[in-house]
Amino acid sequence: MCTFRTTPRVQQFRRAASVLLLLLASLFVWSAGVREASAGEQAVSRKAGVLLVNHGSRSETWRNQLLQLEKNVAGDILKSGEVQGIKTAFMEYTEPSIATRLKEFDQEAYTDVVIVPIFLTVSPHSFEDIPTIIGQKEDPNSMEMLKLEHIERYTPSAKTHLTPLLDFTDALQKNVLRRVKSLSKNPEKEGLVLIGYGDETYEEEWGQLFGKVAEFVKKNVGIDEYTYGWCGHIAGYNPGETTAAVKRVLETKEVAVVVPVLVAHDENFQIKIIGGGIEKVENNREAVLYRPDAILPDPGIEHWVTKTALDRVKRILAGSV
Repeated sequence: MCTFRTTPRVQQFRRAASVLLLLLASLFVWSAGVREASAGEQAVSRKAGVLLVNHGSRSETWRNQLLQLEKNVAGDILKSGEVQGIKTAFMEYTEPSIATRLKEFDQEAYTDVVIVPIFLTVSPHSFEDIPTIIGQKEDPNSMEMLKLEHIERYTPSAKTHLTPLLDFTDALQKNVLRRVKSLSKNPEKEGLVLIGYGDETYEEEWGQLFGKVAEFVKKNVGIDEYTYGWCGHIAGYNPGETTAAVKRVLETKEVAVVVPVLVAHDENFQIKIIGGGIEKVENNREAVLYRPDAILPDPGIEHWVTKTALDRVKRILAGSV
């Protein structure tokens, strides 16, 4: 039988190799711990806030409905602990402005601000003005408009994240359907009139949005004819367009169901412009069904705001945006 004896040099080499392997294993465990701690520290150091941005209005009633929206969603948005604060900003006409709110977020050491525009669909405000105000764009036309309107631009230290608009969901269709049902008496004899306020540059997009809403109403109520009009385009108001839209429906239907597709109630729009346009329609008391309401308040819109804000914050904290 053969036996092999290790020499002292071989034994010394084996001991050295064992020590080296142990050191390498310890180093791997230590580095993994450092990476995990660093990731944890990074997650803890991020502070996310939510800013609800709306158009703004001189009407106190209008502003209060938007402030109430913030109050209604704050509990659900804040309870998870992922969002540390929520604020509302008015793009124009009044404070707190977008710049004012972003300065507050900076002063409170926020690293990320999710901006949820409470706008129905695309317009120069949502596509150009707001990104320019917050420093994401430098659109020359928008910058000139902001200067003329005395709207302050501010690029925050916090990273800003703009979310999609309301027309990405069916919340508006459901909202208008509910309001039509509360007015409608005999769908077969009625036509639907949707009255909005937007920018004529994007009239095609607004027309598509109104078409989707009208088709949803037709499917669920049976009102098979509709048209739309404007209580005004940006910086211009016209009661005559409401009158003309109602008359178009009354050419083939006995009654016009008029619904203002406006985010909140502004006495100038719902009462003076839309209401004034309806008053010019002959026999309007019998031929027109109208309530000077607005999209807000609506639990469906509140759910959309909450889900939109939280989904984006979760993606931010997970590092996917």
